[in-house]
Amino acid sequence: MANPGKQISRQSGTQTGTQSGKRPGTPVVPPNPRNAGRNAGKSGRPGGRPAQAKAVRAATARDWIGGARLRTVPLAIAPVALGTGAAYLFNDDAGWHWVRALLCLAIAVSLQIGVNYANDYSDGIRGTDAHRVGPSRLTGSGAAKPRTVLAVAMAFFAIGGIAGIAVSILSGFPWLIAIGAVCIVAAYFYTGGKHPYGYYALGEVFVFVFFGLVATAGTMFVQVGTVSTEAWLAGVAVGLLSCAVLMVNNIRDARQDKLAGKRTLAVLLGDRASRVAFAVLVLVPFAMLLLFGVLYPRSYFVFFALLAALPAIIITLTGKTAPEFILSLKLTSLAALLFGVGLAAALAF
Repeated sequence: MANPGKQISRQSGTQTGTQSGKRPGTPVVPPNPRNAGRNAGKSGRPGGRPAQAKAVRAATARDWIGGARLRTVPLAIAPVALGTGAAYLFNDDAGWHWVRALLCLAIAVSLQIGVNYANDYSDGIRGTDAHRVGPSRLTGSGAAKPRTVLAVAMAFFAIGGIAGIAVSILSGFPWLIAIGAVCIVAAYFYTGGKHPYGYYALGEVFVFVFFGLVATAGTMFVQVGTVSTEAWLAGVAVGLLSCAVLMVNNIRDARQDKLAGKRTLAVLLGDRASRVAFAVLVLVPFAMLLLFGVLYPRSYFVFFALLAALPAIIITLTGKTAPEFILSLKLTSLAALLFGVGLAAALAF
């Protein structure tokens, strides 16, 4: 007697059975001999072609320039301008210390670009950028080898270190070399190492301290040997604007960072609170302009930077897509540059 579990349907031409994992009566489509060779080639079995990974486009010069994230460079220029303006205000008889000021600018810009590449490398090898919605990264996209990206980051750190040694010697304060070393170490471990503090909601602290207070006060100190109240206040203001840039960047990536286990301040605060915090970080520096305006009336001209800051606030409070937050980031960086250069001119002249 024929087995009812393996009857051949004369009408459909399909086979039914009680094989493992299938209910009785489930149709089983017989293999097509024409696809045998094709399937063997995809299976990786002997006799077929091995599967090949999709080719990744090698990084171009444009990709490397994009990896430097030049939109954040204004955050390095602004504090140096403020420190130089405060130095000239304090001791205008001595004139400008152009060489020291330019060396400070080289330090700040090199560290900014270096930390951007280091961040690209560290997030890439961790897989944090696997869920990225912003511009693609060199390491995460596979366009560049991780060691190459790390080498470029270290090259910029080295440039900053050399400039730091030079300015320390010229200013007569060689102990500043130790401060510079701390800055470089802090820049790397922002997202590098086993326990990067940028993954524990401390990124804003790093930005405020090093790209606000240290950059502004340090620039003034190497030129005149002291730090004035104006320099400290200016450092606080530009540091808050730098934090705002980081905040809007992390708001854009909050959902992806949470999936990757990266606990930024935006992740901890939540979406609405983060947007409000961004607005506060942008507006407080302009409130501080009222204090500067009492002694330095030209400071009121710096309110011109609100033309970039206010649209950034509106976009961040209402934005829903990554391109909107990227635009807000650019506008905030521009506002920081206008604020720093404008206030520096108001102090110096």
